[in-house]
Amino acid sequence: MTRRILALACAAVAAMTVSADRVGAQADPAGVAVQVFKTTDMKWVRNAAGTQERAVLYGDPSKAEPYVARIKWLPGNMSRPHFHPNDRHFVVISGTWWLGSGEKYDPNSTVAAGPGTYVFHKGKGIHYDGAKTEEVVIQVWGVGPDTSTAAEVK
Repeated sequence: MTRRILALACAAVAAMTVSADRVGAQADPAGVAVQVFKTTDMKWVRNAAGTQERAVLYGDPSKAEPYVARIKWLPGNMSRPHFHPNDRHFVVISGTWWLGSGEKYDPNSTVAAGPGTYVFHKGKGIHYDGAKTEEVVIQVWGVGPDTSTAAEVK
């Protein structure tokens, strides 16, 4: 439990901080930099499948380091059963995010998570998720690399 609280505290700090190369930083007299990342400044990059877009706010998800990103699921798109190597934490920013678990893909059995909902994905836990009828924006933080391994049983 203490480990989870520590991880959440670190993630919260990371979520409030962004790298200086992404926005202009201004130091206060004490020498502590404060960075602001407005939603209008986010650079959204669409994935190859055209199902979602991602804006990296902190770190590099492809490296073994902490990262924070926003993911925008486009309506009518869901992932297939898969897993990630590391724990990941999410907050739903807008829309309804649909979540399922297990190796068998069954979008009708997914659970709805609305704005403000916190979701924890355990590393190597098989799941699938996405958007049904509306755009969904979620914020994710974790430690990379943020790779995905297919795990569907047909």
